[in-house]
Amino acid sequence: MTDKLVIALAQMTQSVGDLKANADAMLEWRARAAGADLIVFPELQLIGYPPEDLVLKPALVDRANHELDRLAQATADGGPAMLVGTVVVSQGVLFNVVALLEDGAVTAIRQKRELPNYGTFDEKRLFAPGPLPAPIDFRGVKIGVPICEDIWFPFVTAHLRAEGAEVLISPNGSPFEVDKDDRRINAVAGTRVRETGLPLVYLNRVGGQDELVFDGASFVMGADRSIAHQLPDWEEALVLTHWEKWEGQWVCIPGDRHELDSRPADIYNAMVLGLRDYVNRNGFPGVVLGLSGGIDSALSAAVAVDALGPDRVWSVMLPSRFTSQDSLDDAVECARLLGIRYDSIGIEPAVAAFDTMLADVFAERQRDLTEENLQSRIRGVTLMGLSNKFGHMLLTTGNKSEMSVGYATIYGDMAGGYSVLKDAYKTTVFDLSRWRNENVSSLGLGPSGPVMPERVITKPPSAELREDQKDEDSLPPYEVLDPILYGLVEEELSVEQLVARGFDKDVVARIERLLYVAEYKRRQSPPGVKLGIRNFGRDRRYPITNAFRTL
Repeated sequence: MTDKLVIALAQMTQSVGDLKANADAMLEWRARAAGADLIVFPELQLIGYPPEDLVLKPALVDRANHELDRLAQATADGGPAMLVGTVVVSQGVLFNVVALLEDGAVTAIRQKRELPNYGTFDEKRLFAPGPLPAPIDFRGVKIGVPICEDIWFPFVTAHLRAEGAEVLISPNGSPFEVDKDDRRINAVAGTRVRETGLPLVYLNRVGGQDELVFDGASFVMGADRSIAHQLPDWEEALVLTHWEKWEGQWVCIPGDRHELDSRPADIYNAMVLGLRDYVNRNGFPGVVLGLSGGIDSALSAAVAVDALGPDRVWSVMLPSRFTSQDSLDDAVECARLLGIRYDSIGIEPAVAAFDTMLADVFAERQRDLTEENLQSRIRGVTLMGLSNKFGHMLLTTGNKSEMSVGYATIYGDMAGGYSVLKDAYKTTVFDLSRWRNENVSSLGLGPSGPVMPERVITKPPSAELREDQKDEDSLPPYEVLDPILYGLVEEELSVEQLVARGFDKDVVARIERLLYVAEYKRRQSPPGVKLGIRNFGRDRRYPITNAFRTL
């Protein structure tokens, strides 16, 4: 029985569905972990997470088995054993598992017990829950392996402790949300360590996968709840942790403890990494976006440059007769500060063509929102034309406040392939813009100075679809609107509960109505980076046809 262990933690990215590439990467990282007894990989690292309905394809499960055997055979060389997340079918039932590979074989498999089925997670749709797992005996050491959600409740870890586990190693696929670091460390890991008296390894992945972004931030917590290792957020990292048995208790020798991003740097980096991986993994040469001179498009352009570099970002101003000179000047200056390509394509010829084309059927009607939306749709068609012709993905620029109340044009400014601001309220957009003008993203490929003129941040927001238009003509001020929306969306509060917080009853009732009736638009919006606890898409799933109101 050993009294020393070296456990390598592989905080790495993934490629969902590319099993060979994932297996090859694990073998490369294993080679770099020379001297370790065991190398641990994140949850479902072999197939990628979340796999969604891919895991229902028998061909994927067959390939996973093949690649797992290949990984197992590689351990016959006497190097580190591997703890690998994958899927297995047993008696016709699919399980989310970890497999221990050593000495050329699969020597143990443990199944995930707690299957999350809320928010972004649909694991009960895909997997069967495993039994309460026994510890894995590794070189005489009993290691408990609770998989991700297994540590969010006390049952699995309590059982492992009762079965003699000496160390807990938890492979995770835990996506970023604001303030999640504190919940992971204190509310979850700290509670399980206090209950069991066992040290815990928390290993997470990094990288973007559609709407989710994984921030890493893995750590090792001692039995006294001290942090022995804190891995960085947003970056891949391989760390060899050294363990010794002191007076019957396994102890991790302290190592590096990286400082994690605070707000709003964490939100900004989530946007950068999410967009970078989405664009690169889907094979786009770059992005194109409408640069209006407003704050949303300016911030979207800055995130795109930090994600992809200025050479892969193309900005286009699409002025109409309602576009102010300030907006024209601010768009040019944004492009200059970011070092990106800038073109201006006036939409008035197309507007005139539509006016002529529709003149007869619109003859008995006054000009209204229809003509405003036509301008937005002309811009969307133009940008999609550029995207089709040159291959750049169209990046949309709408924020969560607008999407909540339907202050966005379907088939117009909502047209596109991805939205970095989809889960960012307008007040968050202001905060991020101020932060980026004064700071540099740790992941960024963009300039170190300001990325937008100060006037973009300070001028009143406007869609500029009619004379002297301001957002506040149609909506409450954002410092009022956003807390109401947060209460309705994130907290699921009623009108009465928000009125009790001091908000005007009529205003809240109107916003609730707008929120519900805009559901059909949101169903047709592009994916975007999840930032908070209730994003539109995977987290919040409301019926489009819905007569319920709280007032």
